[in-house]
Amino acid sequence: MPIATIFLLVIIILSIVFLVIFFNYFQFWLQAFSSGVKLSIFQLIGMRLRGLNPIAIGSHLIMLNKAGLAIGAQELEAHVLSGGNLKAVSDAAIAANKAGLNYPFSRLAAIDLAGRNVVDGVKTTVEPKVLVCPRDQSTSIKGVTGDGVRLGAKVRITVRTNFNQLVGGANEETVIARVGEGIIAAIGNAESHKIVLEKPELISQYILDHALDRGTSFEIVSVDVADIEVIDNIGARLRDAQAVADKQVAQAKAEMRRAQAVAKEKEMRARVVEMTSQLVFARSELPKAVAKSYFSGNIWKNRLPVKNGLKRRLWDCIE
Repeated sequence: MPIATIFLLVIIILSIVFLVIFFNYFQFWLQAFSSGVKLSIFQLIGMRLRGLNPIAIGSHLIMLNKAGLAIGAQELEAHVLSGGNLKAVSDAAIAANKAGLNYPFSRLAAIDLAGRNVVDGVKTTVEPKVLVCPRDQSTSIKGVTGDGVRLGAKVRITVRTNFNQLVGGANEETVIARVGEGIIAAIGNAESHKIVLEKPELISQYILDHALDRGTSFEIVSVDVADIEVIDNIGARLRDAQAVADKQVAQAKAEMRRAQAVAKEKEMRARVVEMTSQLVFARSELPKAVAKSYFSGNIWKNRLPVKNGLKRRLWDCIE
């Protein structure tokens, strides 16, 4: 086959391929052109060759330009090639523009690539979100006042997105945990539970004054105490427990003194028995000593007859 014929066939095949691709994207190109978007067919073909979806990127480009955002196709391609969510960033950019927020597309794309929900971030900026502390409505954050009364409180926190801290900032759970800590501290600073019950705004003021939202992705707009209740009196319970402990100590000391008294009494009784036995022994020795003195001649040495009465008393002593 002559070279001219082969060259002609190649031209014909390329022309057919070009016409197929051209007519495939011609309708969308015409739509973009009528929308005032500068997007050529060659750009659409280039997107397809780079493994992208030209129709999806072109549709978002038309939507953004119709919303008044001058964004080029290259920015959209770069975000998709980076693995970003083009729909989320486009929706966020349009919402921010309608709300009058000056957030450039590149910043929103960076937030999306960081893994944050950029649509929710813009929505929360426009319409603040309400967080409930604690999450479980059946419980409450508990704190003890200066007079020993334990109170339980529930609060509602209105927050909006802080775009300066959205990348790298803490999430909602951190805000709720810090607010719970602030509730406990505010209750603990009160000298009496009556003060907290009369002025629940003390809790809100404490949370706002201590900037518990620093380092997070949110800015606390307001704090409202939804409910506050008296749970129990820990101070009274502690005083009762102390009184019971003091009573037990006093009873133990009294028992010790009673046992010592009983032991002392038994000791005295033993000594009485001992002294009595010594007295009896001494009494038993007395007649022997008198008799010995009599027979040894130490008693009544004169030879005069002894009177009957005196003799009788002497024998009584010997017996």
